[in-house]
Amino acid sequence: MTMSRVAGLNLCVPAGHASLDGHFPGRPVVPGVLLLERVLAAIERATGERVLHLTRVKFLAALQPDESATAWFDVDGAQVSFAIVTQRAGSQVMMVDGRARLRVGGGAGS
Repeated sequence: MTMSRVAGLNLCVPAGHASLDGHFPGRPVVPGVLLLERVLAAIERATGERVLHLTRVKFLAALQPDESATAWFDVDGAQVSFAIVTQRAGSQVMMVDGRARLRVGGGAGS
């Protein structure tokens, strides 16, 4: 597998999404696990490989309900770097920065 970048995965969680109930009352934010679930699924679809484990994840800012963000990831062999960014007040804001390892060549049943 050669180095490649996948960009433009649009993320937007509607205000009525069930995951927002209680996270947090009066000032909801999108749970980080929901963002990771969507990014990891996109990585697996794009590469055809399973994500073996996350090696690092830093949450730097919270995504608000109905706010749009964009995820991208770089794949270099079994290593994946990913980020989620949004635009606020005309500036790019890094929300999530992470790395994962793929199970390369593990096959669909792995």
